[in-house]
Amino acid sequence: MLPDDWHLTQDVDDFLARAGDFLRSRPALHNMSLTDIERLRIRGAAEPDAEAPVLGRLGPEDEISAIFYLTARGRLGLTPLPAGRTDALAAHLAGLGHTPSTVIADHDTAGAFARSWQRATGAAPVPFWRTHLYRLGTLTPPRPLPEGRGRRTGGQDREHVVRWCREFCVDVGEQASIDLIDAGSWDESRFGDRHFTFWQTPDGTPVSMAAATSVIGGVVRVDPVYTPAGLRGRGYAGAVTVETSRTALAAGATDVVLFTDPDNPTSNALYQRLGYVRVADFAGYRFSPGAPRAGRPSGR
Repeated sequence: MLPDDWHLTQDVDDFLARAGDFLRSRPALHNMSLTDIERLRIRGAAEPDAEAPVLGRLGPEDEISAIFYLTARGRLGLTPLPAGRTDALAAHLAGLGHTPSTVIADHDTAGAFARSWQRATGAAPVPFWRTHLYRLGTLTPPRPLPEGRGRRTGGQDREHVVRWCREFCVDVGEQASIDLIDAGSWDESRFGDRHFTFWQTPDGTPVSMAAATSVIGGVVRVDPVYTPAGLRGRGYAGAVTVETSRTALAAGATDVVLFTDPDNPTSNALYQRLGYVRVADFAGYRFSPGAPRAGRPSGR
């Protein structure tokens, strides 16, 4: 056990047994933690020799107030931390030799940890991501819908899906995903475990695409939504988002969420018309080289 009641482990199953109820208590706000940790669990079961993540919970099992997870690639995910706790966490991680390369969390927590990490290690934070988080209220399909219908993709659509995901990444500047796709590591990319839906015209031509995570802890995240540039402005993105949202609700999701670019007023307005309500802002920071070398936790 660490000071300030942080309990660390590299056993994902044990962590979920202890912290799962906390994560499921706010599924929309915790959607990234739920989906990321589930991916870590699945990957660990499939590759038992792979380097394990580090996971931590703040407080005893019945009074958990926050969690973090640090992947082997250096991605640090945090749930909202109480004021003043980021300095202690940064000092603990640095003292154990852990070196996050990025942090992603709600806007206030991400910024606070970035400043704390710089004070603890001298590594300068560079913002690389900011977003609005929306949660579906009452689904409101656009009227009229464009001609066509939604269709879940199959194996025959893989090349098309991969190509459109790469085009999406080029549009938003997501270089890490482009590198994985170009290296043939689709399954390792963030799209590898998604369920994709096309909106297709009456003649069967795909014109827009949306993806969603599986239902985890009651939540589904819609991501990404993509329409090729030449086909935009015709209602296809709204139609495929509605189709994907309906599918998520039918699968048992209690919360359907999505992230939007704050600088894209068109997409923000669209999702609000469809019934999505803004609930939080998130941010991500990269850290410069030079922090301590990575190590393993000393206890749970």
